[in-house]
Amino acid sequence: MKSFFLTSRFFLVLGLLVAGLVVAFLVPSLLVPLQVVLGLLVLLTALDAGLLYGPSRAGSPGPLFGRRVLGDKLANGSDNDVAIYLENYYRFAVRTTTIDEIPHQFQRRDVRFRAVVESGKTHVIHYQLRPVKRGEYVFGLLNVFATSPVGLVRRRFQFGQEQMVPVYPSFLQMRHYELLAIHNRLTDVGVKRIRRVGHSQEFEQIRPYVPGDDPRALNWKATARRATTPEAADALVVNHYQDERAQQVYCLIDKGRVMRMPFEGLSLLDYAINATLVVSNIALLKHDKAGLLTFAEKPGRLVPAERRPGHLGKLLEVLYKQRTKYLETDFQALYTQIRTQVRQRSLLIIFTNFETLSAMQRQLPYLRRLAKSHLLLVVFFENTELREYLETPAATTEDVYNQTIAEKFAQEKRQIVLELNRYGIHALLTPPQQLTANTINRYLEFKARGLL
Repeated sequence: MKSFFLTSRFFLVLGLLVAGLVVAFLVPSLLVPLQVVLGLLVLLTALDAGLLYGPSRAGSPGPLFGRRVLGDKLANGSDNDVAIYLENYYRFAVRTTTIDEIPHQFQRRDVRFRAVVESGKTHVIHYQLRPVKRGEYVFGLLNVFATSPVGLVRRRFQFGQEQMVPVYPSFLQMRHYELLAIHNRLTDVGVKRIRRVGHSQEFEQIRPYVPGDDPRALNWKATARRATTPEAADALVVNHYQDERAQQVYCLIDKGRVMRMPFEGLSLLDYAINATLVVSNIALLKHDKAGLLTFAEKPGRLVPAERRPGHLGKLLEVLYKQRTKYLETDFQALYTQIRTQVRQRSLLIIFTNFETLSAMQRQLPYLRRLAKSHLLLVVFFENTELREYLETPAATTEDVYNQTIAEKFAQEKRQIVLELNRYGIHALLTPPQQLTANTINRYLEFKARGLL
């Protein structure tokens, strides 16, 4: 009986009959027809229940079968595809209402889908889920309510069992950037084409000259040696260079309380984690070594820069476990750890957030020391909600006052960039939504300029 429900059509007809019976007290001639209609309603309801609860086809798993299909893990901050397959083994078409018990973290009550599934056919329902926190998400049962063409009774089917799915840093975003990089289409997501200044320092080979090669790359000595044979008398050769490889790229993620601020549901820490995964993958594609270091009030996890098979999976597992701390970040401990454990000159990309100039100046001595031994890029975040507020026209004197204060905070962010640049430290002030593309732009710029 727990699967048996009466539909709204049944209660509508029953309500009309009750109203008719009330009128029949005044018009007795209506009583008999209404009693006949009431009997027909009971018979149709019994017939409808017999259709829904009758025996199913031989060899079928049941009158109706449903299953949920999703990946073994979800990507944080990305739209993840979920599919529901409904298979109808009744001898007639059924109208279905499907309710998926999604994890409570999504706080959604609208995952309800209506469909008509023909007899012997399969219907597929597609929808998307966007998690904004890493961790374990538990999916419940798949509830399907089936109604026959009569439409008076509804039968509930429940499929599956509780399913735990972990939410990892956005590997979907990483694969998207990887495919664009392979097909040289990174400009589609805001990554700029960087003009190379001169040659990199790593010589690869000597090859024959072809029209369009830089004449400055001509190797006259090798050309003269080849000219001793008649068939190569007019053949020019050029030096061919390639990007320097095996350079170390470390992403340093601040897990302090300043990284807990949310934008579009995603915390700054999660934005930094997603960007770290993508930048590390791009660095590996460029034949560099990718490493990771997390820090807060004390040193966190260090993954040495490597380029071995499976290294990206190791980074993914470490990033999955990171959580925000609630104390102030200790940059002195970070400097000590870098000095003792990262001996080779590397590109250090620090993901942090400075709200005021004084907050940055407290950490400036340690940043300057890091910049002496490494190529340092400090990445911090623009408050996009503050920018939207500044772009809204002021209607009252109070609005003017509030916008003046907001402009002061925005100006301090720009002053932080100038102050860091003054000491030879590269700085990137970026909206959280554009963090990945802007960070990749800086990495490619450093590669093109040969700064590392």
